[in-house]
Amino acid sequence: MPSGLFQPDFLIALRGMIAVHHSIYAELPPQGIYFEALVENAFRRVRKPFEIVRPSGRNQPTHDLLVEGHRISIKTETGLGTDRQAINITKLCTTEREPWTSDVLIGRVMEHLTRYDLILMLRAIWERPVLHYQLVEIPVETLRLIRNAELQAVGRRSGRGSLGADVLVEGEVAFHVHFDGSDGKCQIRGLCLRHCEVLEEWDTRVGQ
Repeated sequence: MPSGLFQPDFLIALRGMIAVHHSIYAELPPQGIYFEALVENAFRRVRKPFEIVRPSGRNQPTHDLLVEGHRISIKTETGLGTDRQAINITKLCTTEREPWTSDVLIGRVMEHLTRYDLILMLRAIWERPVLHYQLVEIPVETLRLIRNAELQAVGRRSGRGSLGADVLVEGEVAFHVHFDGSDGKCQIRGLCLRHCEVLEEWDTRVGQ
């Protein structure tokens, strides 16, 4: 179920700020901490005098913004390979803990997912001469289904190998979870858009 936090006034404000961003960076979608700043500013514009808090340290394994008691993780997916119907999260969290076993890795992810309530993602699909934007709320509860994953060895990397599994929703594959043996990251691959809430979609012209 959508949270209801991202109301029309917020969406209008955020979309306007992204348009301003493109007036400066014509062909570059906002990413990472730059998009986080736009989200924070959009909330501050429409949520006065409500409390908005940013955690004291950047790059900490916690939420990015606290709005009216809601802990929000803010993410972007803006690469050339972004797919309209399948979401990738290249770093859900880092799981560099030993032993490198299914129960330890899944436990680490489940603990990480307790640190926020909502995930807001800006996606940019390159369809020149436009960028097709999707603003998506990803249900944390859907990602928590990782607890049921039956991890298997994947790839042929020597040393610490990668592990992965398909995660099912009502008997269908909703996404693939991948634990990368090289850098310890947990990745979400191919999360079906229909399992998320699309808050807004629009096109922005970025050049001929």
